[in-house]
Amino acid sequence: MTDDSDQQIEAAPPAKSGPVDRETVGPFDESEANAVRPYIDLGGIKILPREGLNLRLEVEEQTKRIVAVGLDYAESTLQVQPFAAPRSSGLWEETREQIRQQVKQQGGRVEEREGPLGPELLAEVPVVAGPDGSTKRLARFVGVDGPRWFLRGVIGGAATSDVEAAGAVEDLFRSIVVVRGTSPMPPRDLIPLRMPTTPGTA
Repeated sequence: MTDDSDQQIEAAPPAKSGPVDRETVGPFDESEANAVRPYIDLGGIKILPREGLNLRLEVEEQTKRIVAVGLDYAESTLQVQPFAAPRSSGLWEETREQIRQQVKQQGGRVEEREGPLGPELLAEVPVVAGPDGSTKRLARFVGVDGPRWFLRGVIGGAATSDVEAAGAVEDLFRSIVVVRGTSPMPPRDLIPLRMPTTPGTA
């Protein structure tokens, strides 16, 4: 699939993908975060509380483990998941390809574009609604490769089309801190999430 110019640069694992200013603007590694800020601690990630932000934990029925964090903000939704990743290579390139295949299998359309967070996918996914069959729902899939972790986000609602809402949700995504921890984990494993120890105070 690669052309010659790609192979001359590096026939190695996929490079990390993310904003060039990630270390200073986020999403942050725990080592880069401002220690005095009042984060809501969810284990694998920390969220900075802000006005109008609602937080939901998405739990897997069988195992009762938390598999994602849902954030409602700026008339939009942002679902985030932190994964363990190799030290030197990124997961976003491969993950984008998997998402592309899934959306196509569901009969949706997907387009890759360069967004403020790096490469992202804009998908139109059919959802069954009401007696007259399916409607389509827009979703933006974003991802950032950090040091030994990968943060994936799915954006829905106003931020898929409204520039102002998109900016607010991108800012929210970039304020997230990923806590990889020191224990060894296979790449692509979900970094464990947990209930916040203390409820975030306004």
